[in-house]
Amino acid sequence: MADPITISLGCMLYDHTEALLGGGVDVAGVELRAEPSHDVADLFRRVVERRGPDVAELGFTFLLRSMDLDDPPLVGIPVFMMRKFQHSVIYVNEASGITAPADLAGATIGEFAVYGHDMGIWPKGILADEHGFAPERSRWLIGGTDEPMAPMDFVPQRHPDSVDVRHIGGGAALGPMLEEGRIDALISAVPPAAVLRGDRGVRRLFADADEREADYHRRTGIFPIMHVVVVRRDLLDANPGLATALYRAFGESKAVAEQAYRAGRTAEPSAPWHFAQLLDRRGVLVDDGRHEHGIAANRAAIDTFLRYHHEQGLSDRRLRCEDVFAAELLDT
Repeated sequence: MADPITISLGCMLYDHTEALLGGGVDVAGVELRAEPSHDVADLFRRVVERRGPDVAELGFTFLLRSMDLDDPPLVGIPVFMMRKFQHSVIYVNEASGITAPADLAGATIGEFAVYGHDMGIWPKGILADEHGFAPERSRWLIGGTDEPMAPMDFVPQRHPDSVDVRHIGGGAALGPMLEEGRIDALISAVPPAAVLRGDRGVRRLFADADEREADYHRRTGIFPIMHVVVVRRDLLDANPGLATALYRAFGESKAVAEQAYRAGRTAEPSAPWHFAQLLDRRGVLVDDGRHEHGIAANRAAIDTFLRYHHEQGLSDRRLRCEDVFAAELLDT
């Protein structure tokens, strides 16, 4: 890039983005206009509707759904803003009789926000791989966890014809429905209030979720990805080298946060650092690159998510890294 360009960046304020958003880290050849967001759903809507920032945080599934458009408007940068392990996001009503994954067959299951949100795709896929779970054998209700939530109509509400899915609508919310036994289980990025209160009528499917997550990490090397960074395709086409400049800047910002974390200056690190902290206490190696940015360190996680996305009927074809991420960053 010859002359500096001005671009806008919208993302949540994480510890690993703080230096970039605050001006402590520069993007080479760019005058950055930071737009920290406090409403991730609104940010996603603006990005998908092309009213949002030039560079932005976006749910991985929303990026993949845009790839089915005739002229995909977004390109991924292998910067992974949010991650979370998945065995702990499945909740059940104690009276449902569900004690093991096999018991989910025939159950009515709530899912937060949209059928196939990032933290819905992962647990379904893991349950399918390791326990033979089949989504079409259950009924699915979509909505907010503890508050009513309008449909996310800015993305196609895709699901296979063989899967029974509907939005609960009205003034209902899935958390209270789980408490009342109107649904048997819930998959949600947001823990239901009953769990936070310690209500014994609602519990996690896996009582040993922490141990299962640590074991999953040991066996697979996967630290599940939820949100990625996207850039407008036309902006990248017009500015060769921009993808690399952005990637390096996000990496530098993360390094600032990591240094503070290791020096004990970050009291309550955000994702992904607090997950690394938990894993460290379980004796899992966390300095092996599995929570880094880039393709090489995340190939297994990316390929697994792309497979799950297609298997669950959310993309027309099984996408590859080369379809999703900027070509100049495929060797990162």
